[in-house]
Amino acid sequence: MFHTILTLSYITPNIYLFVRLWKLFIRREQRIYFTLIYLLLFLAYPVSNLFHGEGTALTAKVLSAIADYLLPFFLYLFLFVLFLDLMLLINLLFRLIPREKIKSDQFRSAGLQVIIFCSLAVVVAGIINFNTIRTTEYHITVPGKLSGTSHLKIAFVSDFHLKEGTGIHFVEKFAAKINRIKPDLMLFGGDIVEGDIKDENKERFEKLFSSITTRYGVYGVLGNHEYYARQDKSNFFNRAGIEILCDSAVIVDSSFILVGRNDSYTRTRKSVEEIMRNIPDSLPLILIDHRPAKIGKISRTSADVVLSGHTHNGQLFPINLITRRVYELSHGYMKKGKTHFFVSSGIRLWGPPVRTTGKSEIMVIDITLTK
Repeated sequence: MFHTILTLSYITPNIYLFVRLWKLFIRREQRIYFTLIYLLLFLAYPVSNLFHGEGTALTAKVLSAIADYLLPFFLYLFLFVLFLDLMLLINLLFRLIPREKIKSDQFRSAGLQVIIFCSLAVVVAGIINFNTIRTTEYHITVPGKLSGTSHLKIAFVSDFHLKEGTGIHFVEKFAAKINRIKPDLMLFGGDIVEGDIKDENKERFEKLFSSITTRYGVYGVLGNHEYYARQDKSNFFNRAGIEILCDSAVIVDSSFILVGRNDSYTRTRKSVEEIMRNIPDSLPLILIDHRPAKIGKISRTSADVVLSGHTHNGQLFPINLITRRVYELSHGYMKKGKTHFFVSSGIRLWGPPVRTTGKSEIMVIDITLTK
């Protein structure tokens, strides 16, 4: 169903894009070649979906890889053509550039080259941005209550989306960076594993995650993508050294309480009130909730710190403008009431390996616990 909706969203702007490129830039004798090339590129994504699930087929892998880069390319080509049409409308009103010049072969050739170059440049910049891991540091103060520590340094990431074909080098960089940070606590905010990892990198991923050393351990929750795939990943998490919290809480070293919620995709998910009903309020409470939903409601609980992901900060402009409308906090930090909320843009992504908004992010949260 999701791929059907995405395909329909893909087709409509491409019809507009094809017609406008045809009228603006393509000379009569070139139109047959333009049509064939455009159709070949355009069909890469819907055809790749026909092979969806045939993960071992070379044809499926090649088509999927091509489609992953063509999707953002067509998006930005569409946006640049839309911008050009706006400029042409303004020119029609104010006659800034003569109509004859706009219809000239020189304008057609130069205009087409510019918008293709700009679209490619945005995609290349997005690829570089996606593959560059950055840290975002925050410093907050919360009541220490009866905690046995006065300081807590958390490293938090979400949305790893590990799958067959995920580059081992990226995961190596991540693990090395975490160990340089030297957090007291490592937390994963869901969507850690995308489907079932069957390739030769699976054991290497497990070893890299298990190499992360912290004072208090490594914990995480499951996201919607772990539930979509419906595979039993407990063996992976056990070998990777990640303790998964499913609508449960754990008191860590008499210093703080850690609560992990099931994703809202799970029908049996407990409410925040149910999970916290029997939790003592004598220690600071950290809540991991994959989706940053119902912030107002959670701010009225005893949670001191809430960590979420899921949004990817939109991943591709202008989708980030939509996520800002959907979520009260779609990325970054907010304090509401006495609760500190953090939403990561994700360490990796689902879908195209291109990020034009946000960053591949490790959140480092330094917490001072006051008496």
